[in-house]
Amino acid sequence: MKKILVTWWAWFVWSHLCRRLLNEWNEVICLDNLFTWTKENIEDMLQNSNFNFILHDVNLPFWWQFDQIYNLACPASPIHYQRNPIETFKTSILWAMNMLELALKTKARILQASTSEVYWDPVVHPQNEGYWWNVNPIWIRSCYDEWKRGSETLFMDYHREHWVDIRIVRIFNTYWSLMHPADWRVVSNFIMQALKNEDITIYWDWTQTRSFQYIDDLVDVMIRMMNNEIWFIWPVNTWTQFEFTIKELAEIVLKLIPESKSKLVYKPLPWDDPKQRKADNKLAFEKLWRQPLIPLEKWLIPTIEYFRKFI
Repeated sequence: MKKILVTWWAWFVWSHLCRRLLNEWNEVICLDNLFTWTKENIEDMLQNSNFNFILHDVNLPFWWQFDQIYNLACPASPIHYQRNPIETFKTSILWAMNMLELALKTKARILQASTSEVYWDPVVHPQNEGYWWNVNPIWIRSCYDEWKRGSETLFMDYHREHWVDIRIVRIFNTYWSLMHPADWRVVSNFIMQALKNEDITIYWDWTQTRSFQYIDDLVDVMIRMMNNEIWFIWPVNTWTQFEFTIKELAEIVLKLIPESKSKLVYKPLPWDDPKQRKADNKLAFEKLWRQPLIPLEKWLIPTIEYFRKFI
């Protein structure tokens, strides 16, 4: 049994990860300040004797002995990280350093959850890990994008200078239950608009694309990356081979909610919104022997049913 720390856990990706780790008979300790969600997401886990939740200010150091650390501590939704961008950047960098110091002193392996946002508005398609990005450090999304790039730098420097055992994954758009109903992400936003019979807002035109991955695919890759023993520390895309235009996503949502009276409405593209996103997943397949398995439409059905309770 491993003792595993997961930071910023009450949001949907982290709670799915914790359930998987518990099902594999690990002891899981979670730290969060409940900035983006509530304890309702994990009431079932609180009954598990191998699970422990600690309400903690992530600006402050934390000391305990762990075998593994999943560092996920950063609000990932625009509505959350743009609420207080200075605090977002400061908190995220400080916490990354605190967790790296903990890993250094306790010899724990640590995984950083990075993001496809590091590529910003890419000029290479699909995006592979060797692409050096087309970035903007001064726009309203930059508090999130730049901190993620900075965290990758911190992790690599702690490895080079102190031989900290690190792993880095770059997460692309992920969906399923426990998502916040008002987090401004495209999947949850379209579903909620369709269920409320509101206009579905598409920015720019129908050619803007995203890649969508089901939560189980993401969690499986994160655990495989953490547990690989070959000291493969370079960032790996997770995941996905499924690329859709935003219009295609909206049409699938409307097909799966046939009672909806919503219509597609086109609005100008926000200045800093990327036009294309698709992960090149050759490296993940080569190192982790894993391909994405779950098609979008199949698992949008239970995702939609989850969101109906918020109407």
